[in-house]
Amino acid sequence: MNILAIDSCSSVLSVAVSKDDEIISTQTEAGMKQSEMIMDSIDSTVKKAGLKPGDLNAVMCMGGPGSFTGLRIGFSAAKGLALSLSIPFIPVPTLECIAFPHSTSGLTLAAVEARKNAWFFAVFRGGKSIIPVTDADAWGIAYEITNLKTEINEKITITGHGAASLYEALPNRPDNKVIFSNIKRNYARELIAIAKSMNLLDNYNEALLCSGPEYNRKTDAEISLEKAGLLK
Repeated sequence: MNILAIDSCSSVLSVAVSKDDEIISTQTEAGMKQSEMIMDSIDSTVKKAGLKPGDLNAVMCMGGPGSFTGLRIGFSAAKGLALSLSIPFIPVPTLECIAFPHSTSGLTLAAVEARKNAWFFAVFRGGKSIIPVTDADAWGIAYEITNLKTEINEKITITGHGAASLYEALPNRPDNKVIFSNIKRNYARELIAIAKSMNLLDNYNEALLCSGPEYNRKTDAEISLEKAGLLK
């Protein structure tokens, strides 16, 4: 099974291709140049895997939350390829993907930076969500951590694109309870691992081609229109 996966939900652009049991991946600090770099990254990664676009069986991307612009770029590229190649398109919730490598450990707080000194976050235990996706500032997240019901000596691993900034911003951080995972992962690889472990292709729904990113927060433009009474 040849799967292409794209993670563009942050300033880091990562692309991975599975070829049978092998995964070939690239990772680039793209910053604001994701739209300029994404197709070249996809093309070069597919070629490194010894494949042509027509050899792909599915394409995946991060489903959100994350960078408003980055998510749109990822969706556009993935959907375009899926439609042109007539292959399945599968978005995966960002925080589930980030937490996936820690699914066999205790508590995992997956975090992605949002705007205005806040973070999108969710908490998982053994890969299952116990606090759903929301956004909050550091004080709000610290409150959630403090009130989590934990087992004896159970730690909370903070991980994800926003983990470093969140860890530093947490007030009255209970260091004996919180672990910061500073491993920079290529999350496109995790998308492929999730697809295989959860048999997502076997349960594919074509309606996903009509889906869009989950932003979990209104844009500034939407808030302005609401205030002006032009959006309900």
